[in-house]
Amino acid sequence: MLKIASAQVWVHDQDEALKFYTDKLGMEVRADVTMPEMDDFRWLTVSPPGQDDISIVLMDVPGPPMLTDAGRNEILELVSKGLCTAVFLTTENCQAEYERLAAKGVEFTELPEQRPYGIDAGFRDPSGNSFRLTQLIELDDA
Repeated sequence: MLKIASAQVWVHDQDEALKFYTDKLGMEVRADVTMPEMDDFRWLTVSPPGQDDISIVLMDVPGPPMLTDAGRNEILELVSKGLCTAVFLTTENCQAEYERLAAKGVEFTELPEQRPYGIDAGFRDPSGNSFRLTQLIELDDA
């Protein structure tokens, strides 16, 4: 049986991302390991408290030799526009979670709104990655 262990988001600055994901979103660090033998590659993961079986990898966009400078810049530009990644978070109360996160300085791109599947809002992290914050409703099996 396959299970998802991690999902990756590209970030412009791992330290800035770590601060946002922990201080503003309230996530916990699962791994923060620097590997000198891999040119100081940093494996940095976070996840919501109590959700230990899956993590978000906060991945620095590499340069040469992995990517050309042009390739790296292209990814950075797409990320900053919110076009590379979308992370979907669920909550039992979208309005309350919106208010809590907004009070911590999270800037929302879309306010909570009723949708056919529940209440939904949007925000982005400091690198530009898109997030959906959703309070799902049970859909009738028609």
